[in-house]
Amino acid sequence: MLLAVALVAQDGALERIDRVLAVVDEDPILESEVAQVAALRMVTAGPEESEQALHRRILDQLVEQRLRFHEIDSFGFVELPTAAVEEGLAEIRGRFGSESQFSQRLAELGLETDSLRQLVARQLMVLTYVDERLGPRVFVDLEDIRAYYDTTLLPEMKARNAAAPPLPEVREQIRDILKEQRLNEEIERWTEELRGEADVEDYFDDAEGAVPSRVVASTTSDPR
Repeated sequence: MLLAVALVAQDGALERIDRVLAVVDEDPILESEVAQVAALRMVTAGPEESEQALHRRILDQLVEQRLRFHEIDSFGFVELPTAAVEEGLAEIRGRFGSESQFSQRLAELGLETDSLRQLVARQLMVLTYVDERLGPRVFVDLEDIRAYYDTTLLPEMKARNAAAPPLPEVREQIRDILKEQRLNEEIERWTEELRGEADVEDYFDDAEGAVPSRVVASTTSDPR
């Protein structure tokens, strides 16, 4: 089991270069992966959310992604079109003020563009799989739309002192909202099923600096 990644420094002392925050079926999620997601603004902090809380939330999302990807990988899911991956990469790049800022951040993270492209591809594969596998389970009928209009939209518009649009004008928008809500419910249900079948270990709250009993270390001889 991987719990820490370390190197032997020139003075012979162990120096931690990374830490395993979770393991999903023997597949480790490193502290550096969480840091990369945060630094690339792939998950943004909420109002007054601490860095610790943000990293906790990112790790939880990465665990869920890993569970889903393992399931997808077992089905031999095909790769996405290059254009879709490049679009996702461009979206991340657009979160930075300039190409030079984006390149600088990648350099700070020690991350190559191709590695980021692979990360984007994995995420898009999950989304595509979810849409194709779980999407057909989601159905919204006219009664559902009418209920949402009467119990949610109308009270919201009244609270804003605004006139509500006629139902026919917003029928498709409501349908999309309900489909997304129900798809998310299907995803959560599916993910919980995967979690129940998987071996998930979480080390996020381990004491900082503690060296677990099982350590994977790459040792180097003193060049002197």
